[in-house]
Amino acid sequence: MDLKERIRWNENHKLLTNIINKPEKHSQAIQLFLSHHALLHSSAIDDSSVVTLVDVLVKNLDEEIYRKYPVPNSDTKNSIVWHLWHIARIEDMTMNILIGNVEQILFSDCWLKKMNIDFSHSGNDMNNEDMTKLSSTIDCKELLAYREAVGRQTRKIISTMDVGQFKMKVDQNRIKRLFDENAILLESQWLADYWSKKTIAGLILMPATRHNFLHLNKCIRIKEKLKKHKLK
Repeated sequence: MDLKERIRWNENHKLLTNIINKPEKHSQAIQLFLSHHALLHSSAIDDSSVVTLVDVLVKNLDEEIYRKYPVPNSDTKNSIVWHLWHIARIEDMTMNILIGNVEQILFSDCWLKKMNIDFSHSGNDMNNEDMTKLSSTIDCKELLAYREAVGRQTRKIISTMDVGQFKMKVDQNRIKRLFDENAILLESQWLADYWSKKTIAGLILMPATRHNFLHLNKCIRIKEKLKKHKLK
C-alpha cells in the first residue's frame, strides 16, 4: 500500500462507517469490511495478489528492527513486535469474546507456547520489564502466523452476521470474560469500560479496522526510522 492507497483506505473506512448500520446495505457493508480488513493482514489471508500494509511492513524487515525496544519515534517507544502482538490480541478478544462469544484463537492451538510468551493480556498498561521480555523473546514467525489466524477467524464471524446485529450493544457478561480469561489487566479497566459502551459496529470500525491501521502505520514509521539510523 502506497500513500494513495492508504488515503483510499481512509475513504473506504468513512464509507463503511456510513453504511454499516443500514439494514438495506448489510451485504455491501460486509463485503466492504472484508476487502478493507484484508489490507491490514498478509495478502495470504484472502489469497490475493494485492500488496497489503503488512506486506509492506515485513518486506526486508530484519529481526533486530523487529525487536528493538525502546524505539526513537516521537509517537511510540514500543517495539514492532509489541505493536503486532497488541493488535492481534485486541482483535482476537474483541471479535471472539465480545462479538462471537467463542473461544479466543490464542487458546485454540497452543499459540502462547508457539510464540514463546506467557502474556495473554492486551499489552495495555504493560510495564517496561515485561515490554523488554516480550520484545526479546517472542517468536516473530509464529506471531505473524497467530495474527493471520486471528484475521481469518474475524472474517468468518463478520461474514455470518445477520441484518440488524451490527446495532446490538456489547453483552456485559462478555465484558466479564475479558477479566476471567486475563485478556486485559485489572489496571486496564478503562478499556473494558470503553468497549462496554460500544455496539458491534463500533468494535468492527475500531479494533478490527482502524486500530490495526493506526498501529501498522506506526510500525512502518519505526522500521523506516531505524533503517535510516543503521545507514548512518
